[in-house]
Amino acid sequence: MREIAQLGAEVLRKKAETVADVHAVEVRRIIADMQSTLAGTQGVGIAAPQISESKRIMIVASRPTSRYPHAPLMEPTVMINPEFEVLSEQKEKDWEGCLSIPGIRALVPRYREILIRYTDQQGDFVELKLDGFVARIFQHEYDHLEGRVYLDSVEDNRDIFSESEYFKLMEGVK
Repeated sequence: MREIAQLGAEVLRKKAETVADVHAVEVRRIIADMQSTLAGTQGVGIAAPQISESKRIMIVASRPTSRYPHAPLMEPTVMINPEFEVLSEQKEKDWEGCLSIPGIRALVPRYREILIRYTDQQGDFVELKLDGFVARIFQHEYDHLEGRVYLDSVEDNRDIFSESEYFKLMEGVK
């Protein structure tokens, strides 16, 4: 398990480098470290810059956790050199948090439907349509590869909450 880079770390503000060889030993090590690091958290995704590796690799791993109790369950998916296109200009504002920014939640607008493309660990090209929460996770992790964090996409500073206030708000929603 690796230490998760925190907001202010330079690596989180750099555009990550394209992976030239998905079979390289270094790439395998980074992926294994990302998998073990993510497994030790309540997160639903992780990007290589979050473990201080400036490479275009991310894992989307939607699952119900204490942080996201209503998340759909999916197999953790490693995505190398991902990209996406917007299928609908419709955006939806919803809550996000980040392992690199603990204790904070914010309402972030994201595209509801996207088409993603990436290379998997075997070197195969994958194209897939995502929507809803899983599309949100993808866009959040993709931002990390671009040197952005979710707070950069917040429309109004009043949409940023401490996690304790967020949980109080969620209790009232039940």
